[in-house]
Amino acid sequence: MNSNPNRDNLHKIVVLNPKGGSGKTTLATNLASYFARRGPPPTLVDCDPHGYSMRWLSNRSPERPKVYGVEAFEHCTQAGKSAQLHAWPGSNHLIVDLPAGLPEEQLYYQTYDANSILIPIMPSEIDIYSAARFIADLMLVAQYDRRNRNLAIVANRTRQNTKSFRMLMRFLTSLEIPIIAQLRDSQNFVFAAAYGIGICDMPAYKAKQDIEQMDRIIAWLDNWRMRKLDAAASPGFEHAPSAEVLTPALVRHHR
Repeated sequence: MNSNPNRDNLHKIVVLNPKGGSGKTTLATNLASYFARRGPPPTLVDCDPHGYSMRWLSNRSPERPKVYGVEAFEHCTQAGKSAQLHAWPGSNHLIVDLPAGLPEEQLYYQTYDANSILIPIMPSEIDIYSAARFIADLMLVAQYDRRNRNLAIVANRTRQNTKSFRMLMRFLTSLEIPIIAQLRDSQNFVFAAAYGIGICDMPAYKAKQDIEQMDRIIAWLDNWRMRKLDAAASPGFEHAPSAEVLTPALVRHHR
C-alpha cells in the first residue's frame, strides 16, 4: 500500500467493538460494497485474525466493482502500527475492520486519526454491558471526546417491539452519541456475505428496509468533513463526561 495517508480527501472509517459477533465485518463489508459501487474503489483493511472480511472479498465476483483488500492483523495489534495502514492509490475510503478483544493500549493507536468511528451493538444484556464498558474505556483510555462528532452507533440485528430492543435503545439514548441506523436481524445480510456483495447490490423489492438503513449510515459518513469543521470550531473544547460504566445489575435496571 503506497499512498499519502494524510491526503485531505481520504476518509478513514474504523469499525470496532471488543465483543465478537457484534456485526463489525457485516458493517465493514457493506460499506466497502457501497463505496465500490459509487467509486472509486475503497480499501478494506482486515485486522481480524480469522480474516472474515478477506473471506467476503474472496467470494466477490471479479465482475463486481473493485474493492482493494488488505490483510493487516499484525499492523492492527502492535503498538504504533496504525500509521502504516495506508489506502491503495486512488481510494477515497479506508475502512478498517478491527478484531474483537483489542487490547486497551491499542484503542488510541487505532482511533486517534479516524475521521469516522462506527460501533455496532446488538440488543442483548451481555452486549450492552460490554459496550458500556468499552465506550467508557474509549473515552478514558483513548481520550476520546464526544465533541469530535466522529463516533456513531449502529444498532445491529434488531427486532422491533422486543424487551431487548427497548433496553438497547434506552441505553444508547443515554450515551448522547448518535444512533444512526437500526439494522434488522435479516437473512439478506447472510446472503450478501456469502456472495461477496452488499445490501446495496440486492434488488430493492427484497432488501428495501435494509437498504434504507444502510443509506442512513452512508449519509452520516458522507458528512465527515462538515463534522470535522464543526468540531474544530467548537469553543472551549474539552473532554465531555465519560459514559456510565454499567454493571450487570445496572443493565437489568435499564430494562
